[in-house]
Amino acid sequence: LTLIDSLLNTVDPKMQINITDLPSFNEEYKLQSWVKVPADSHFPIQNIPFGVFEKADGSQRIGVRIGDYVLDLYQVASLGLFALLPERGQCLKDKRLNSFMSYDRSTWTMARHIIQYLLSTSNASTAKPLLQPHLYEHDTVTMLLPCRIGDYTDFYSSRNHATNVGIMFRGKDNALQPNWLHLPVGYHGRASSVVVSDTPVRRPCGQLKKDITDRSTPPSFGPCRLLDIELEVGFFYGGKSNHIGNPIRISDAYDHVFGMVLMNDWSARDIQKWEYIPLGPFNGKNFCTTISPWIVTMDALQPLRLPLPKQEPTLLPYLCDKEDFVLDVDLSVLIQSNQMKQKQLVCSSNTKHLYYSCHQQLAHHTVTGCPFNAGDLLGSGTISGTEKKEFGSFLELSWAGKQQIQLDDGSTRKFLQDGDKITITGSKKAKNGQFVIGFGECNGVILPAHDPTLLGKL
Repeated sequence: LTLIDSLLNTVDPKMQINITDLPSFNEEYKLQSWVKVPADSHFPIQNIPFGVFEKADGSQRIGVRIGDYVLDLYQVASLGLFALLPERGQCLKDKRLNSFMSYDRSTWTMARHIIQYLLSTSNASTAKPLLQPHLYEHDTVTMLLPCRIGDYTDFYSSRNHATNVGIMFRGKDNALQPNWLHLPVGYHGRASSVVVSDTPVRRPCGQLKKDITDRSTPPSFGPCRLLDIELEVGFFYGGKSNHIGNPIRISDAYDHVFGMVLMNDWSARDIQKWEYIPLGPFNGKNFCTTISPWIVTMDALQPLRLPLPKQEPTLLPYLCDKEDFVLDVDLSVLIQSNQMKQKQLVCSSNTKHLYYSCHQQLAHHTVTGCPFNAGDLLGSGTISGTEKKEFGSFLELSWAGKQQIQLDDGSTRKFLQDGDKITITGSKKAKNGQFVIGFGECNGVILPAHDPTLLGKL
């Protein structure tokens, strides 16, 4: 078997890749691909995001996105073209990205640069005949979760969002809780209900109580009436696991963020309102979280870095590093009801509105020695700007249900109705203006709640 594998991984002498041939970060902006990439594509050769797809025959493969195509990395590894990677890139023949993500950052960078080298026009004569049979039109494959998500933690890292929610429920003078400006607040979510884009979202049932202070009236049970979105991004952990008891320093956190996805942390506001005191969100958040299928690496996002916002009061030293940054990615949320012929924009925001970085989230999460594993997911929390059109939830857009949101079909919304489809997009044109780095779409459509009388029989 070893001999057969060795023969299958023999590289065509014309396609031997030397490390000195690979593009550097400074050279990436010049690259052009022999794969046709539309000018406004989220997936130029400067991106190369990783994901997992299912072919028509049911086989599951790791791939990268280039323009409107998916490149099968199982076949690239079988051709011996990842010879520069540890174990010749055999981890890219897996059905999930976890093994690849568990290598160090230099391996992720090397793999991405090899793929860019193979897809660049300068190597078309040798690489194109080898790789073209393993390119699939994106619409002909089914996207899956990119990795096994062992743990998922959601944060609350947008000051604008936290302030808005605080004003609604505690008043302007007490909007932020005393701890908020000192640490990234978070709660432990459910990895089992994280789903990939285009998975339908079932309206949850639960305990409901209009006045949570009224002890004389018991709660009722039924479908959530105040179903909401949360416009977020998620960050995947990569690299070696830290041993229990060993924190990850913020200066080392950069080497442990594999990449970023779009995220919609669906929320049942009425269920959450009754249950969250004193321990925080539970059933109001655990029923579904949707992520986009392509993980955009932090290397690809390098051109979109911005300095951290001013953080006052000064944070404790374990959360501070002069190299830390946030990202400049434009985000949009669109809605399409059953009666609408096209999607309607409901809000636009940007990741620069995050007060805390993903590195600060990771440093704080592990300061107690909490262990992380490749594939663990951190959610940013709802990302809202300062203007109403930048609010990242219907809770804010309707101001706790006091204001109507007008839709193009003549209907209105305060929260989501059955049949509503929500699409989140995210992208940004690089500073040199020559290419866009994007994430594609994060989609979900609301299905009616199950009949409460059938619960337990489904």
